[in-house]
Formats: sequence, structure tokens, C-alpha cells
Amino acid sequence: MQHRIVVIGAGYTGAIAAGRLAKRLHSDDVAITLVNTEPDFVERVRLHQLAVGQSLKPRPFSEMFAGTGVALKLARVTGVDADRRTVRVVAVDGAAEAVGLEEGLGREEPAYEELEYDTLVYALGSGWNDHGVPGAAENAYEIAGRPGALRLRERLAGLGAGQPVVVVGGGLTGVEAATEIAEARPDLEVALAVRGGLGDWLSPKGRRHLRKVVDKLGITVHEDTAVAAVEADHVTTADGAVVPAAVTVWTAGFAVHPIAQATTLEVNGIGQIVVDRSMRSVSHPEVYAIGDAAMVMGPGDKPLRMSCASGVPTAWQAADAIAARLTGAKVPTTALRYFNQCISLGRKEGLIQYVTADDRAVSAALTGRLAAVYKELICKGAAWGVANPTVGTLARRRRVVAEPVREGNGSGVKAAA
Repeated sequence: MQHRIVVIGAGYTGAIAAGRLAKRLHSDDVAITLVNTEPDFVERVRLHQLAVGQSLKPRPFSEMFAGTGVALKLARVTGVDADRRTVRVVAVDGAAEAVGLEEGLGREEPAYEELEYDTLVYALGSGWNDHGVPGAAENAYEIAGRPGALRLRERLAGLGAGQPVVVVGGGLTGVEAATEIAEARPDLEVALAVRGGLGDWLSPKGRRHLRKVVDKLGITVHEDTAVAAVEADHVTTADGAVVPAAVTVWTAGFAVHPIAQATTLEVNGIGQIVVDRSMRSVSHPEVYAIGDAAMVMGPGDKPLRMSCASGVPTAWQAADAIAARLTGAKVPTTALRYFNQCISLGRKEGLIQYVTADDRAVSAALTGRLAAVYKELICKGAAWGVANPTVGTLARRRRVVAEPVREGNGSGVKAAA
């Protein structure tokens, strides 16, 4: 009997984990199912580019996983029963025929399906977080996913010259969005609202360069500004000031997908699954969580921040741990750490801020055109890594030598001695 591995979510982490598992394990021994709502891989780190009208290279999973044995299931995950080891899904778009329809209260609704698993890789990631700010959900635009980026793209395309655009949030996403919009549409009045100082997490050199680029692009920066409400044509700050905004772009942090919090999995206060160093759930050892969905402790016992930079190594870690436990090999637990923060400032400028292992800025920073090229290479490398998930490893397929063993409510795979 094949060991059933279900991976839910096919962002950077889920797609990499699925491909890496397929390269490490024999298809005779395992059945790998990757569940996702879209048939193409979404380069989340480029969604600000998509929003301003740029074309992104299509990356269909059917091509990326051709010949690997990974089965793609187009469906939306609606629930996880960690005790029964099932994932509940509903078909989306082109996958409707695969699941069918059922009658419900006089109308036809997509039927749900339950996928059974022996090992689950939870990679549902995160979405935008409106923090409960009045009017944000109704009036603001977001770029945490492709639908949101396409909606913003359409709205920006319809704006006339001189219209005001306010980007709320001064982190990496906010800075990249504001500079991308200002460079692509110099006819718009772009503003950036940040709670603290502009780039206050950067080194002095990094802050100087960011300020130089922002000023060159004509972006108005509202520092030490908290947005208290969002209306269709303006935002209101905590001190009562009104800032005109034909479009408000909300980039003030991410919220974890809510499904894990509704399960018996142990989660932290924001809904991330608590895992050990191998990305294995501490409450249900047959479940692995990766990326934004996992509470992963990094250097200095600090949780890793939600980002592609954090997520990709967790996908490697989880896939290697699963493969090791199934084949009786030693489970690797490589220490995770940061090296730099890569920030695009439009297509012509960039900023590479070098950091300590626990993500604190050091004095060194790369700026200008060379930094933009560096960031572009990082983005291309991340996408290439999805299609080539064994990069940086000596991967070879091993035979499964351990059968799934039930261990009470938290059953798991017991590696052979």
C-alpha cells in the first residue's frame, strides 16, 4: 500500500515540498497529492509588478510537475480533521466535474470531498490582514494574492493623471508597492503611510538610499502615522487627519489562513501551527507545517517572520524530514538563519540589506542598479527552485522502509530502526 502524502497549498513552500518529496521517494511507495485553487504557480513576490500592469511569465503546474508523480488537485481546502487524518475540499472552476454537484436547499452546490492522508504537509500560508480597521475590508485593495493584485491592476489602469494613491504599511511589501506604482505611473500622486519612520528597521545606509529613491519618485511619506479608517476616497489617520485616496493599497501585515485554528492541532495565538525543528506538529506528528502557516523558532529563539525567505527553507526541512522518517535515514535539522533582505524599489533601483542570523540589520547594504539586478536574480531563483526542488542537495530516491504506524490520536510514521 502506498503511503499517502497530501500537500495543501501550492505557494513557494507547498510546491517546493511536493516536488522535493517526489524526487526523494519512489512513486511505487508514495502517492503525493498537491491541492491548490489555481492551476498555475503564483510568484507572490512579484504581485506588485502584476498590479501595475506588467506581464508575468505563466508557470503551469502541469508542466512544472510533469513526470514527477505529483498529482495536482484543483480544489479549495475547507477543513482539516487532524484526528481522522482527512482534508475536506471543494472543487474550483475546471475541477468541478471531478467532484460533481449535490442538491442543497433547492440549489446546486459543489459537493465536498474528503482526502485521506498518512502524512499531511500544511502550506496554506497567509493573506492580507486588515487588523479590523473600519472600511479597510470594503474599500482597500490588497496584493497578498493574485485576485487582489488583478483587481488593483484594473483600478489603477482606470485612474486619471493626478489621482491620489495611498499605500498603507511601511514594511517590505508596502515599500515595494509604493515605489513600483510611482515608477510605473509617475502621473499619479503616490503616498506611503507608515507607523514609524521610513525604513526604520534598515541600517543608516539603507535608510538613506530608501529616502533618496522615494524622494526621486515623488512619493509623499506620512511617518508616525496610523490609519484609523478607510473610505472610498480617503483615509483617516489616528490623529484625525484626512488623506485623499482614490485608491488605498493595504499592506499592513499578513494574517494566517484560519483553517488550522479550527482544528485540534496545537497553534499559537495567531493561528500558526506549533512545530519542532523538523517542521513536525508537536501535537500531531503525522502533520508538518511550513511557511507562514508554521510557528518556527529561528536564531535567538525568535519566530521566523512571514516571508518567502523564511518559508522556502522550512519546505526543504519538512520534505527532508518526511523522506528520512519514511526511509529510515537520519532526520536532518539544519539551523535556519537569515542573510539579507532583498527589496525592489521599482525596476531600476533596489536595496539589499545584510542582516544578522536573527534578521537584524548590519551596516553593510548593496544599493542602486546592482541591487535591483540582485533582487531580480533572487526572484528568478525562487521560481526556479519551485520547479527544481532539490537545488542545493544531493537528492536521490530512496525506498520506503517503514509503514504507517498508529500512535493513538496523534499517529505518525515510525522510522525503521
